[in-house]
Amino acid sequence: MNKIKMKKTKEIAKKETIRKDMTLAEAVGRYPKTIPVFMKYGMHCMGCPMAMQETIEQGAEVHGIDLKKMLKDLNEAAGKK
Repeated sequence: MNKIKMKKTKEIAKKETIRKDMTLAEAVGRYPKTIPVFMKYGMHCMGCPMAMQETIEQGAEVHGIDLKKMLKDLNEAAGKK
């Protein structure tokens, strides 16, 4: 990733919270500190192909996870709340 793109990605990450419509890969890419939270909830698919396409909401549904609670935990880990 070039320096300009990295800077822009960091600026976006500072402003936005983790949302249910983000893909797993997008959330982890922007906020690596969320990995332990995903693992805690049994979502060990950070490196699998589905992480690139599946949203946090879809993953929570498939795994039977309380989406609202997980989003709260993810945002806390990312320093957003």
